[in-house]
Amino acid sequence: MPELPEVEVVRRGLESWTTGRAVASAEVLHPRSVRRHEAGPADFAARLAGRTMQAPRRRGKYLWIPLDDKSGAVLAHLGMSGHLLVGEPDREREKHLRVRAVFTDGGHDLRFVDQRTFGHLMLTDLVPDAFDAGALVPEPIVHIAADPLEDAFDAEAFFRALRRRKTGIKRALLDQSLISGVGNIYADEALWRARLHWARPTDTMTRAEATRVLEAARDVMGAALAVGGTSFDSLYVNVNGESGYFERSLDAYGRRDEPCRRCGAPIRRDEFMNRSSYSCPVCQPRPRRARH
Repeated sequence: MPELPEVEVVRRGLESWTTGRAVASAEVLHPRSVRRHEAGPADFAARLAGRTMQAPRRRGKYLWIPLDDKSGAVLAHLGMSGHLLVGEPDREREKHLRVRAVFTDGGHDLRFVDQRTFGHLMLTDLVPDAFDAGALVPEPIVHIAADPLEDAFDAEAFFRALRRRKTGIKRALLDQSLISGVGNIYADEALWRARLHWARPTDTMTRAEATRVLEAARDVMGAALAVGGTSFDSLYVNVNGESGYFERSLDAYGRRDEPCRRCGAPIRRDEFMNRSSYSCPVCQPRPRRARH
């Protein structure tokens, strides 16, 4: 699933293509792709037609395009394989095209392509943001915490929340109500950089350790942004259909038995929440009192 850097790459790509453009018409080719729009596919298409898109925004793994009256937005979650693509409107239709919007100026259209149909689009109201005074966010994600690249992110509140919880640091990093945008890949990468094991109990962490993890998360996601995100296959591309290249720079994730880039010890893979965790057994020693 795309994490914060990949979604931010898409947001930046959309910004120059959709901002200020009016939708002439929209069509939904697969109802599952708007399944969370309770009024149904026909209503989604009808309500989007005639609206002018504003500059897209993002929080964590979600992005949204505010509409002209500033009270509503198109909310997008890319899921496992969703793409928001722009291109010439007369180009061939993609095999897994799910939703399409064309604009009154006749220029590039906007398409939601999703092979596995785990992603979705919906029209939703905007409500006051609990983390950023004066800002608005889509109502369905009002509970999602600010992400570490936002000015609204409160590092002190994050540290206090860690200390209150009796869990492991990786599980805390994946909790989108605590810190948004961090998924399995960037959690492993941040913890490798911070030299902390994924099962380190959060209630024993020091402020310095929490700061180290945050700085590592920001650094690794910033580095990923610079090269277009992480693409292991064609299931993640930017708005022009191009893959990112950060997988070539991963230090821990997916590198089982490969030498640690710091100490040379073979990277270890552990089972974690029906997924995998990758860490260095020397640089990231398992704590005596581990929490999953």
